[in-house]
Amino acid sequence: MTELVSTAAVQYPVESLPELWFAFVFAVLGAYLLLDGFDFGVGMLYAQADGDERETMHAAFGPVWKANEVWLVLFGTVLFAAFPAVYANLLSRHYLLIFAILAALVLRGIGSKLREERDSDRWHRVCDRSFVAGSTLAPFFLGMLVANWRFGLESTVNGTAIAVGLLLVTLSIVLGASFLTIKTRGDLRRTMRRYGRLGSVGYVAVSLATIGYIALAKPGGSPVPSTAETAVAVGGTIAFAALGIVANRRRRDYGWALSVAGLALVFVGYLAWTMRPFIDPAAALSIREAVVSPVALEVNSIVAVTFVPLIIGYFVLLYSVFSGPATAGDY
Repeated sequence: MTELVSTAAVQYPVESLPELWFAFVFAVLGAYLLLDGFDFGVGMLYAQADGDERETMHAAFGPVWKANEVWLVLFGTVLFAAFPAVYANLLSRHYLLIFAILAALVLRGIGSKLREERDSDRWHRVCDRSFVAGSTLAPFFLGMLVANWRFGLESTVNGTAIAVGLLLVTLSIVLGASFLTIKTRGDLRRTMRRYGRLGSVGYVAVSLATIGYIALAKPGGSPVPSTAETAVAVGGTIAFAALGIVANRRRRDYGWALSVAGLALVFVGYLAWTMRPFIDPAAALSIREAVVSPVALEVNSIVAVTFVPLIIGYFVLLYSVFSGPATAGDY
């Protein structure tokens, strides 16, 4: 007979190390939603721009968008390093959704990188549509994956997944408008401010609708967030949205950007806080049941402490080099 070892008996160098890695997983996910989120938003807002404005948008996000995807790779790496069973479960249960996310990212890349390879209006239209479609579908599919992960849903396509997908699409629009307000000038900047205000109101509305739907539908096998947890998340969302709108109207663009980042922080924090102590609700795996052995986790921690500051430093340097407003033709 196989003897089961209690997870409570496992000793870690730092007792809370599994929980710290759980927080690290969601911190990396939050960084990806924030950084690639504004890229997605730029792609969606691109559909409403004219020729010169589109060139400016490309110049604004072009030098950084490929680097921002590093955080998606890092998210998968961190999840695999600390919670390999969860990594395997998510990919095996939702492999079609994973492929859909990758396909959407490919569409975005094709539209952005190949547009200028031909001097043809028809080719430009095809690339522009690919860029907009990929930028819209990627956050939508990512939201569906997050919802299925959080609630342990049995079917990939369901009301909760669609609602969270729409929520991330709306958040991306606000992030994109905020980024473009910092990176552009003139009429385009004023237009982005207006879209940002509308998007912020829309995000609050979609958030409330999504939370209400989840409370009524009680999806999946994992517990529905408590009233107190939900109240804190709703209060934080409304507060950051209101602060952002005020900063937007006063033309304090960096203050608005921080408020929008707060919206992403509330979303990821709510997701992580209400999931614990589980990290894979569908498999009923808790954080300590899914984490790797103490020795492996200690080695992972040493690697993370060494390399993550280097990654952060690289991004600080990257955004410093490409700071300031962009103009058409810069990229």
